[in-house]
Amino acid sequence: MPIERIDTLVIGGGQAGLVMSYRLKQRGIAHLVLERGRIAERWRSERWDGLKFQFPNWSVQLPDFAFPHSDPDAFATSGEIVKFIDAFAKFVAPPIRCGVEVTRLRRGDAGFIAETADGTIEARNVVVASGPYQRPLIPDLLRDHPVFQVHASRYQNPRQLPDGAVLVVGAGASGAQIAEELHRAGRRVFLAVGQHTRMPRRYRGQDLTWWFGALGLFDMTAEQRGPIRVNPSITGAYGGYTIDFRRFANDGITLLGRVLAARDGVLEIAPGLAESVANGDTYYATFLDMLDAHVERHGLDLPDDPAARMVLADPPCLTEPIRRLDLGKEQVHAVVWATGYGVDFGWIDLPVRDGSGEPRHRSGVTEVPGLYFLGLPYLSKLYSAFLSGVDDDAAVLADHIAARR
Repeated sequence: MPIERIDTLVIGGGQAGLVMSYRLKQRGIAHLVLERGRIAERWRSERWDGLKFQFPNWSVQLPDFAFPHSDPDAFATSGEIVKFIDAFAKFVAPPIRCGVEVTRLRRGDAGFIAETADGTIEARNVVVASGPYQRPLIPDLLRDHPVFQVHASRYQNPRQLPDGAVLVVGAGASGAQIAEELHRAGRRVFLAVGQHTRMPRRYRGQDLTWWFGALGLFDMTAEQRGPIRVNPSITGAYGGYTIDFRRFANDGITLLGRVLAARDGVLEIAPGLAESVANGDTYYATFLDMLDAHVERHGLDLPDDPAARMVLADPPCLTEPIRRLDLGKEQVHAVVWATGYGVDFGWIDLPVRDGSGEPRHRSGVTEVPGLYFLGLPYLSKLYSAFLSGVDDDAAVLADHIAARR
């Protein structure tokens, strides 16, 4: 089979790959986009039915392409986001092939060789735009226990799970939203809470997204973000609200600390749940202080919001925390692992990964001439991995590729 040759190959057909194609077309750079599944595959197959986007409609956009909506302050469903990306793809009209997975990327005589089941492609430049959510992380704690287990990326809805109580492990944005959905569906829910970053959904009449823009936080670099390495616990579900784990407990969700170990269906729970919740509250209060200081400094006419600072009393699951959870005794028949993702760049046979498998780059540009990454968290700033934030990096990389010619 003859080798196909192209100037620039883009690997990944989600929002990052499509935006990259848009910027390459503007610069007259011949390119090809390969997508292992369908356009926006992860939005289609790795999001649950009831998911709500974390950003309000007014903030959602792709380059030269606004998100259509009837309510700027509402939060889109995953299906609406898929339709938006599909519409953007028609607008861009990228040279894309779906159902083609790159199994190996290596050096070639004229740049790089991408190996696929459909043949081999030689490219002078390659942009890896496969996204940050590649390898679901599931702890190996209950491998031999006959409880139904599913990662958040494969969770669909409460009907997917067997009858009985449910344990949700992980209290970030996905875990918190799934736990609430299950609780509202009438399930008894246990939620394992570890270190988390609690933030307001709205404060003083403005959404959190507005505040991030006003304070320039979207432009924060990895070096500026400090020691916090966990994603915030925020949600757009049910109209969008500020997550408060004490309220979760008062509503009937049983909070647990981190799951340490398991033996014969009995989980050992780490101490420190109350401390984790208190630390989340401290971060939350400090953040509100920062917002208040910004209002005062700039003389903004925004209403006071004393209700945002109200602290509920500690529920019993905080004052008398559970240290051992017997799944059988509590009739826990399902576990949802909202435990995040790892990268999977093992198919890249080039010296661009560090000891943990993360790509080494500077704002998406690697030390291997012609090899780039796009759409990763903190590629150049906080906004880099967000749907509406990928364009800034794509434009810079497109300019870099154009300059190589």
